[in-house]
Amino acid sequence: MGRAYQNRKESMAKTAAAKTKVYSKYAREIYVSAKSGGVDPDGNLSLRSLLERAKKDQVPSHVIDKAIEKAQGGAGEDFSVARYEGFGPGNCMVIVECLTDNPNRTFGDVRQCFTKTKCKIGAQGSVSHMFDHCAIFAFSSDDEEGVLEAMLNAEVDVTDIENEGGTITIFAPHTEYAKAREAIRDNFGDIELDTDEIQFLPQTTTDVGGDDVALFEKFTEMLNDLDDVQNIYHNAVLPEESD
Repeated sequence: MGRAYQNRKESMAKTAAAKTKVYSKYAREIYVSAKSGGVDPDGNLSLRSLLERAKKDQVPSHVIDKAIEKAQGGAGEDFSVARYEGFGPGNCMVIVECLTDNPNRTFGDVRQCFTKTKCKIGAQGSVSHMFDHCAIFAFSSDDEEGVLEAMLNAEVDVTDIENEGGTITIFAPHTEYAKAREAIRDNFGDIELDTDEIQFLPQTTTDVGGDDVALFEKFTEMLNDLDDVQNIYHNAVLPEESD
């Protein structure tokens, strides 16, 4: 599959001014995970993964604690997952993943990002069939055979295992996430996971060049500015990525 998956997902923000938005996105996701699966990370693998990623991204503990306390209280917003698909600049394929308490508002906001950058939002399923919905785990190791054996013994339906530069990367269907993560913990202890996510991986890529590069950057910036947007997945390859 190649490690290009790391480039196919737009990071939420890199500037200091944007950190607040990153914290807000994490807080919302932690709240939803804790409310639906329980506030105990030992019994809620999704929450445990989120907390580890949040700490790695230096999300303040008070932000995390407040989100969990809010979920534990039982009150608060009723967020649901909303996913939008379409074609971005250069005709690249895009999936926008949101958590929203008002789907009509969110759809309007996301659609505006498409239309203002001369892009086209599509119907559900218009591009998602060209992506694989995968659980991805990466950690430092060169024991490819040992990792594969651990996955097979746990009856994890592994799609692919890569061994590159001392890093093992496991790809599995998103439905195998919990089983795969548990197998890693059972066999390799509390090893630090460099990647521990569920993503949409494109089956093909689209080169985006010329004026479409600036348009693509504007498009993703507009989406990232929306509070409801959690993740942006695409199959665009920008000029610097193809050098």
